[in-house]
Amino acid sequence: MQFPTQASIGTLATEQNKVLRNTYMMLGLTMIPTVIGAFIGMSINFSFMALHPFIGAIAMFAVMMGLLFAVTKLRNSVWGIVALLGFTFVAGVFLGPILQHALHFSNGGTLVGLAAGGTGIIFLSLASYATVSKKDFSFMGKFLFIGLIMLLIASLANAFFQVPVMSLVISAVAVMIFSAYILFDISQIIHGGETNYVMATLTLYLDIYNIFINLLNLLMAFSGEKD
Repeated sequence: MQFPTQASIGTLATEQNKVLRNTYMMLGLTMIPTVIGAFIGMSINFSFMALHPFIGAIAMFAVMMGLLFAVTKLRNSVWGIVALLGFTFVAGVFLGPILQHALHFSNGGTLVGLAAGGTGIIFLSLASYATVSKKDFSFMGKFLFIGLIMLLIASLANAFFQVPVMSLVISAVAVMIFSAYILFDISQIIHGGETNYVMATLTLYLDIYNIFINLLNLLMAFSGEKD
């Protein structure tokens, strides 16, 4: 039986730190196409989705899954970075409907800013804790996956039935699940469970993206001011 030497442990730690550093750098870069896409999305007419919410939700899900597959397939080449940036651009465009809805409130700009700021605080706080404590959160994986599947089913069902109270419950649960995923995903990087920074960036980006959307939903419901 071979035991890891001090040198091999040090090399592994260096590689993990490199993946984490590259992930944070790439995560910052993904915000650029997201913002550009969001501005374009705000000028697009999404009336079809308003008239057919269930079909619209399925279509958006299919497009996002296709792009996710492309990023995963190309993750080990420079094209993986291109695919990732393309994915974040499209994700920004798909923010169009919720941003349009938010900006119909007299304090819409403030709500969007609060959602973005709140998302940033959640991410920085949890990312800092996971990085500094180096605690292993891998035990959360199975529970989070089950919660995510149930959340997805509930979201698709509510896209058809349109129950306002259920929408708020889904958003509140989503914020908690994706906040927990930040701890889990960063823990995976730190402990060697994820060694590809493109995939690590993608998972953290999805955490941030979903927290922002659901936080904005909650803010509109409880703090939105009609003209």
